Order: sequence, then structure tokens, then C-alpha cells
Amino acid sequence: MKLQNDMQAALSELGKVAERIDPLQVETACQMIAEAGRIMLYGCGREGLQIQGFAMRLHHLGKLVCMQGDMAAPPMKSGDLFIVSAGPGSLSTVTALIGQAKAGGATVLFLTAQAQTKTAKVADHTVLVHAQTMADEQEKDASTLPMGSLYEGALFILFEAIILKLIVDLDETAESIRARHTNME
Repeated sequence: MKLQNDMQAALSELGKVAERIDPLQVETACQMIAEAGRIMLYGCGREGLQIQGFAMRLHHLGKLVCMQGDMAAPPMKSGDLFIVSAGPGSLSTVTALIGQAKAGGATVLFLTAQAQTKTAKVADHTVLVHAQTMADEQEKDASTLPMGSLYEGALFILFEAIILKLIVDLDETAESIRARHTNME
């Protein structure tokens, strides 16, 4: 019974976060992704795991993608898009990478729970995900989920919704997406 209650509480919290995401911010993000030449993605820790799954789906949609730090990652240049997540807002690694991407001429799409940070202000576009992160887990209205799990779970839902929109925007089909899936499993 406790397991079921915990799962229902987590789903309820994720639903509340999803309801607060601004559809216009997501629409702009989808347009940026659709128009990008190459896309590089980055996220720390478990956010990085969520963003890796998103990178895979963007690849399945035919976008040229890589993760920051990949051996074959090309330099960021004009026409490219750097998608980066930092739930707590400002992380020195994220700020430095955004600076490098912008210096190369790339556009930056930033995902965070803290839109008033200096890092968010230097990004070209920010999608605000109103969810608890490790930075604010001690607040009195803390999530049922530990540390930054609410933010990370919300990223998964957001990324899947973006993919659904991009399937339509990029005129993809189940067949075209499946054709780009690896055959090495």
C-alpha cells in the first residue's frame, strides 16, 4: 500500500509541474531545435541521464546530435544549438560551457527551475520547469521525491512532449524514426 501511495504522490507532483510549464516557452524551444544545424546537449548528474535520452530521440528524428564531452563532438558554431539543463540554476560547469558555445556562435537553450540566475540571463532562451531540485529540497513544501528527482522526472515528461511535437513539425513517421534506431542491440 505504501508503494502505491508513494507512486500516486509522485505522479501527482509531476502532473502539477507539467501544468506549470509555459507552452510558449516550449513552442520556442521546439522551433529552435527544428531549425538547428547541429545540436549538442549537456546536463550534470541525473539531469545528464535524462538529457542523454532526449539526445537519442532527437537523433531518431534525424537531427545531428552529440553530447558535450563525446570524443567526436564537433566545435559549436553559428547555426548550432547547445541544449543544457541546470535545475538549480547556476553551476560553474554549465556557465562555462554556455560561454564556450556562445563564443563559437551557437544558440543556447537552457532548462532550469531557477530562471532568475545569471546563467539563465545569458542563454538565448530558457524553459522554466517549476520543480524541486537539490538546491531547494529543504524547503517546507518539499517533494515526496528525494533531492532533485522531481525536476529530473519532469524533464523526462517535457522531453517526450517536445519529441511528440517535433514528430509533427519535422514531418516524421513511426517508420522514419524506427529506421534511425540502432540495429546493434
